[in-house]
Amino acid sequence: MLDFGEAKISKLIIHKVGNKILEDGVQLSDEIVDVSMQPELSKVLHSYFLSPFKEPIYYNFHHVTSLDLNEVYTIAMTMFDSATSFVEKSKDLANILYEYSDHPKIKTGELYIVHFEDCNFKNEFVDAIGIFKSENKDTFLKILEEETQYFVEHDNGVNIKRLEKGCLILNMDQAEGYRVCVVDNQNSGEAQYWKDQFLKLKPVADNYYQTQNYLSLAKDFVTSRLDEDFEVTKADQIDYLNRSIAYFKKNEQFDEQEFASSVFEHQEVIQSFKKFKNEFQDENDIHIVSEFDISSSAVKRQSRVFKSVLKLDRNFHIYIHGDKNLIEKGIEEDGRKFYKIYYNEES
Repeated sequence: MLDFGEAKISKLIIHKVGNKILEDGVQLSDEIVDVSMQPELSKVLHSYFLSPFKEPIYYNFHHVTSLDLNEVYTIAMTMFDSATSFVEKSKDLANILYEYSDHPKIKTGELYIVHFEDCNFKNEFVDAIGIFKSENKDTFLKILEEETQYFVEHDNGVNIKRLEKGCLILNMDQAEGYRVCVVDNQNSGEAQYWKDQFLKLKPVADNYYQTQNYLSLAKDFVTSRLDEDFEVTKADQIDYLNRSIAYFKKNEQFDEQEFASSVFEHQEVIQSFKKFKNEFQDENDIHIVSEFDISSSAVKRQSRVFKSVLKLDRNFHIYIHGDKNLIEKGIEEDGRKFYKIYYNEES
């Protein structure tokens, strides 16, 4: 969906943003970094900035009161409209980010503001504004050759294989809050400042979003509600998970009634699922539609969390991928539990 084969860096500026609680401050640049005469460096930066966005989830900027009050949104709008505003507006972004860098674990790091040309979105070439931050430094070795000798030195620098925080704003859908992609490779609590506080993003309600939400809904129902309402074994739960993901893999369009009938079968289970769906939407403040085109990339990503492993104490893990009727559960007279498994061939 996104192709950066012809994309090029037209402007780049680097600032340094610290931790506000620690009073690290902000160091601002006045000059654009010219990479036009350095093709190898341009290639490295191109990969570092853009490679994480090959299969992105799309967002829009938003604000609870008015979209125009989202500061990053309004700055991006000015940058797209006026090429001469790039340096000054990049400084504004650095200062705004500093205001939100108020968690004690947030590290000082370089902030890269980049203007890209010719990003291909569904065969439409658009400009984009990139906002990236690197916080961690890796140690690397440098091998130096001098006549017949080699020397080893070490230095610290940014790992170009791992973009820590990134945001790519495509110059399209301006009225809806632009089409935005985001990267945040920190899972700890302080990471929320990037996506939720600084950028203020909400997911685009596209097919990817609907597919992802429905798979999350199905998984949560099977793993957290089903055994409360009905007497089911772990093997039964795994079977429901397998059926759910199988439906999404073999169909191109989603129909809620068809899904519920083919996966849950029994009317009382279907009713329990529908009730759970209403609760799930309220708790997560989302709206899940009953018909949509299934996103194969969302299915691929979500299927990783659909576990089909039956864990028995610390001795056995049984992977269940097929017919649960080939598994029987029982209890010996002495109280020991067992599963009996039927099969035709070993491999």
